[in-house]
Amino acid sequence: MTGYVYMLASQKRGTIYIGVTNDLGRRIPEHRDGTGSKFAAKHGALRLVWYEEHFDIRDAIQRETSLKRYLRQWKIDLIEKTNPDWNELLRGWGW
Repeated sequence: MTGYVYMLASQKRGTIYIGVTNDLGRRIPEHRDGTGSKFAAKHGALRLVWYEEHFDIRDAIQRETSLKRYLRQWKIDLIEKTNPDWNELLRGWGW
């Protein structure tokens, strides 16, 4: 089963939330309507700024665990490597 690791942010260099899912198209709207993470809702981290696809959900879960241990600056660097302006990536998915 495919899995995704993703980062949501409140704004550029704002609060960062890291999650994992098997369906990114379902999960991000859940965050937006308040049925996702309480942390993300409380801190306004609702903008998809980075994601990574894995062919095996177990790999995605392992990657999420690793990313959560990263220093904040490493997370910022990872986001800015592919999304320097912290643009909302949902537009790229056609939503």
